[in-house]
Amino acid sequence: MADEQVRAEVRAWLAEHWDPARDRAEWRRLVFEAGWAVPSWEPQWWGRGLSDTQSRIVSAEFTAVGARGSGADRSDLMACTLYELGTDEQKNRLIPPALRGQTRWCLLYSEPGAGSDLAGLRTRAERDGDDWVITGQKVWTSFAKDADYGLLVARTDPDAPKHKGIGFFIFPMRQPGVEVRPIHQITGESEFNEVFITDARVPHANLVGEPNGGWPVLQLALAYERRLMGDLARTARGGRDLKPDADSLIGMARTANRLADSAIRQEIATVEGYSAVNRWNTQRAKATGDRAEAATLLSLGKIAMSRILHETARVQTAIVGPESMLAGSDNPVGDAVTFRTLNAYFTSIGGGTDQIQRNIVGERVLGLPKEPEPYKNVAFRDLPTGTDKR
Repeated sequence: MADEQVRAEVRAWLAEHWDPARDRAEWRRLVFEAGWAVPSWEPQWWGRGLSDTQSRIVSAEFTAVGARGSGADRSDLMACTLYELGTDEQKNRLIPPALRGQTRWCLLYSEPGAGSDLAGLRTRAERDGDDWVITGQKVWTSFAKDADYGLLVARTDPDAPKHKGIGFFIFPMRQPGVEVRPIHQITGESEFNEVFITDARVPHANLVGEPNGGWPVLQLALAYERRLMGDLARTARGGRDLKPDADSLIGMARTANRLADSAIRQEIATVEGYSAVNRWNTQRAKATGDRAEAATLLSLGKIAMSRILHETARVQTAIVGPESMLAGSDNPVGDAVTFRTLNAYFTSIGGGTDQIQRNIVGERVLGLPKEPEPYKNVAFRDLPTGTDKR
C-alpha cells in the first residue's frame, strides 16, 4: 500500500471506531484485532505488514485524535524482543495479552554492582525441574510495583565466562519471594525501584534463547530500548513522552518576550541542529538491514537525545531566567523547567550510560582500539572482586 492509502485507511477506521468514552480494555482489543497495535509486523503475528514509515503514519493518526494503542512494534520492549527471538509458543502465549493491555512489564537488568557492566551481574538462576529458581537484587527498575512480568537477566552458569553464562527470562513478578522498594529521586518522584528476589521461580518455558545465551538477547532488548529513548524522552511530570524540539523553545521565548534576543535565537538554532541530525541518524538506523550497524547507530541516537534534553533544559532556563528557581503548581513554568533539567540526567544513565555509548561508537564506528579484556575467557566465579587482594 502507498503511504497515503495507509493514512486514509487508518483515518476511516478511527472515524468509525474511536470514541473517547469507550472502555479502555475494549478499545485495546479492537486495536489489536484490527492489526493497528503492531502494524509493521506480519499478519500472522497480529500486524499488517506495513513499512516502518507507514507504522509511524498509523501512530501519528492515532495521536491526532487522542487514541492510544498503536506503535507497540516500536515501544513494547517485551513484545518486540519476543517477536524477534522468542519461540512461536512464547509469542502466542505472551504477546497478545501485552498488546491488549492486559499485562505490564518492567526491566530487571541493572544491579548494585552491575550497572554499566551488565555482564557482571550476580543474580543467580538455578535449574529445578521445569523451573528456574532466581535469587538476587535488581535496581533502577521502573514500574516494578505494577508489573506482571520482568525482563530478567541472571547468571545461569558461574563456570562460564561472564558474557556466556547468562540467561534471559520473562519473569513473573506477582509471586512470593519478590519484594519491591521505591527509590526517592531528585525530581521528588519514585518512578524507580529496587527489587529483591529470594528463591522466586520462573518456568523454563519463559527462557528466551538458550540457558547460557542470554547476552545476545539482552543486546537486542537494549537496542530497542535505545531506539525508544532516541525517539522519545520524558519531558514532563505524569509520564508524558515527547520529542523535544525547537518549536517548544520558540513558543517559550515568544511568551517570555525573549525571541528578539539574538543569543537566545542562536541557542534555539543549536538545539534544532542537534535534533535534525538525530532525526537523520535515526532514519539511517531504521533503513539499514544490518542489525549490528543499526544497534551502533541507535547508540548514537541515545547519546544525541541525552545531549538534546540537557541543552533544551539549559536554554529554557536561560529563557525564563529567575523564574526557573520557582517550583510547585503556583509556578508552572518554573516547575516544568526545573523538572526537565533534573530529569535529563535519567536519559544520561538509562539504557546504558552516555560513557558506555561513546565506547560503543568509538570502537564500532570510529574503529578505535577496544578496551583491554584480560578476563574475557575466565570463568565468572574466578573473576577478581573489589575485595580480592591478588
